[in-house]
Amino acid sequence: MTKFLTKKMKNRMFGLFLFIVFAIALYAVGTAAYASEAGSVTLTLPSIATVAQVSIVLENEQLTYILPSPVTDGNMSVETALANRRSHRNFQNRAISAQQLSQILWAAYGITLPNPHPALRGGLRTTPSAGATFPLEIYAVVGNVEGIEPGVYRYIADGHKIVRVIDRDVRSELAEAALGQRMVREAPASVFFSAVFSRTTGVYGERGRRYVYMEIGHSAQNVYLQAEALGLGTCAIGAFTDNRVRQLLELPAEEEPLYLMPIGYPR
Repeated sequence: MTKFLTKKMKNRMFGLFLFIVFAIALYAVGTAAYASEAGSVTLTLPSIATVAQVSIVLENEQLTYILPSPVTDGNMSVETALANRRSHRNFQNRAISAQQLSQILWAAYGITLPNPHPALRGGLRTTPSAGATFPLEIYAVVGNVEGIEPGVYRYIADGHKIVRVIDRDVRSELAEAALGQRMVREAPASVFFSAVFSRTTGVYGERGRRYVYMEIGHSAQNVYLQAEALGLGTCAIGAFTDNRVRQLLELPAEEEPLYLMPIGYPR
């Protein structure tokens, strides 16, 4: 009889244990659901691969995207990025995120030290510049970027935003202007560089042209290394028909087209 009662008691205790475990699980699920309904979220530190939202505004009747803030502490060391950097000419049919585009543009010419002086147009940049004249203009040629409409956008470092200047996907036409290089058409986006040489030659004379070419090299290498750190690839292209590119991208008269870098996931 005693052994029977002991066995019965053990069964009851085991049943009580299962009930307690089940109750705790229900409580956890209910708490999570309540927190979700109340708008509570768990915050984590951003990583470079995070897909972030952009803010859309109209400035002077132009579609403008305020880009996600750039990340300054990534998951890859600069030494690793240097060791792995290669030119990639084949890309997957896969979108990149707004956060990735934001990071690429910031690496190319983003502001690292704000300064109100009007000549600096926002402050000092990721790229060294002779006399801080910052002659480069950066464009994003968007075809397949999450949260951003296809088109051509001018990058404005002051405010870290892009302003649409052409409201259609021009990748195929740009590829033809780049002597038929299909990687321009296949990549979900490209970074395009032009320069206003007078900003630098106005200070340094004709030698300033050399400084502009140096500067675009600095900026393009930043893009290479940032792309590598993001798990993306790129290839610097200088072969294109200048007049065709100028017309296609509707560049202002004072800007000279210089460089083109398709960006995407390597295939």
